[in-house]
Amino acid sequence: MDAIFKALADPTRRKLLDRLFRKQGQTLTELIDGLDMRRQSATKHLAVLEEAQLVTCQWHGREKLHYLNPVPIAEINRRWLDKFSGDRAAAILNLRDALQENDNE
Repeated sequence: MDAIFKALADPTRRKLLDRLFRKQGQTLTELIDGLDMRRQSATKHLAVLEEAQLVTCQWHGREKLHYLNPVPIAEINRRWLDKFSGDRAAAILNLRDALQENDNE
């Protein structure tokens, strides 16, 4: 899971994952279209995402298509987030929000 957290820690990599979430099977050119990012930089980021198994690739002729793999994120959700999303966590968040509202007044 360390590789997954490392990959998710970078905002550029999260942006690439968001783009793949919106549209699967993109080439490198499609992924960086409209971003202020060079191909070499994007390739390095994608390599980290592939190593963490967050992105899988498939060759279609001469094009390398990138796909989001949601399984590692689901595993994080099951192991780390589900146990904190119960009633107690919701009550603590509600209390924190109420206290912050009082501080802002």
